[in-house]
Parts: sequence; structure tokens; C-alpha cells
Amino acid sequence: METSTAKKKGEMDMQARMQVYMKLGTPGAPHQLLAGMAGSWATKTKAWMDPTQPPMESAGSAEQAMILGGRFLRQEFTGDMMGGVYNGIGFTGYSNHSKKYVSTWMDSSSTDIMYFEGTGSADGKTITLETGYYEDPFRGQMKWRSVTKVVDDRTWMFELYGVDKKGKAERMIEITYTRK
Repeated sequence: METSTAKKKGEMDMQARMQVYMKLGTPGAPHQLLAGMAGSWATKTKAWMDPTQPPMESAGSAEQAMILGGRFLRQEFTGDMMGGVYNGIGFTGYSNHSKKYVSTWMDSSSTDIMYFEGTGSADGKTITLETGYYEDPFRGQMKWRSVTKVVDDRTWMFELYGVDKKGKAERMIEITYTRK
């Protein structure tokens, strides 16, 4: 009799657990924000290699699509950097469990996979993410902070900052995305 009761209780616990997992795995409003960024985009990039000098400017494109049932935004970026071809692939999602945005980035200028995590603004139009740290070959250990701002349904901005150990932020990249 006790075995039967324990089994029933275990089954109920498993069902309750599955309901929690199903709820956490269901896309919501933050995923809808990301879905608004899906599509074909023309890009204008400004990159500061030296903050005392004007930025290098270049054009490119990005293809973005929601994957895995609307849970993640995949970006494939193509442009140029210092006269060479630059390609990047990124994935951005929102964890219903941690209540944070998460993102990874890989590109043709590095052998690293960058991992970002952060929050969205109350109005849902700005996502601010940080790396745990980045080991810069010239400046040592620093963090990278990215800020994505939805301007409207045809335009959004991406900014990347390097933040040194003292907390000083330096703008490194600014990309304006315009829907094709």
C-alpha cells in the first residue's frame, strides 16, 4: 500500500515538474521583442580602434531569424573590417527561468566564443548585456558591454563598449541596422 501511495505521489511530482518546465520553455513578450528583429538588414558600422581618432566606417548586412519555435534569434552578419571580410554568427534568447537575456557571438576576427548576459529595460526597447570578462591582448582583462536599442520596427542600434578594471567604458563599435 505504501509503495502504491509513494508511486502516485512521485507521478504527481513529475507532472508538476513537467508543467514548470513547459511554462519556462514557452516563449513570451521578450521573445516577441527578439522576433521583431528578424529579417534582412543593411548595416552601417563605426569602429573605434583608438578613441582619440575618428571611427572606421563600413557597410554590411545581417540576416536574422527566429529558431527553435520562436525561442532564439539567430544572426548571420557580413561586413568588412580593416579592408578584409568580416563574418559573425550570434544567438540571442531570453531565459524565462533567470529572467535574463543571454547571447553568444562568434566571428572571423577571433577564435573565442563570447557569452553575454543581461537585462531589458522596463519599456522593452533596450537590452543591456555584459560578458563575464574578456582578455584583451593589449589592455588585459576587461568586460564587454553591449546595448541594443530598438528605434522603431525598421531601425535598431547596437553599441559595444570595453570596460576596464576601473569601470571606465570606452565605445568600440556602433552598428545601425536598417530593414531592407
